[in-house]
Amino acid sequence: MRHAFAQLLASGEIHDPDLQGATVTVTEVRMSPDLRNANIFFTPLGGEGGPAILKALKRAAPFIRRRLAEAVQMRVAPQLWFELDTSFDSANRIETVLKDPQVRRDLDS
Repeated sequence: MRHAFAQLLASGEIHDPDLQGATVTVTEVRMSPDLRNANIFFTPLGGEGGPAILKALKRAAPFIRRRLAEAVQMRVAPQLWFELDTSFDSANRIETVLKDPQVRRDLDS
């Protein structure tokens, strides 16, 4: 599902002004146990324009769902939910804290 969605984004088939020229990385797709829902996590290259891209993906969700149903052979096309992936921001924040001299001193003890 992740690869099919990434391919769809890269193909330029989604004609939304907020997605034109935007480079998006699909970081994860979490499927519900019954495969009826898919949470798609993405991050824009450079981290800018995330809210506009999120709105564009939500607007294009019916088209994306139809195209993914064609690309991935599934009994039921899942309902799509899009979310900005903030895990990279969290990892950077943790790394910054760990590099702090006072924290480093406590960790070395």
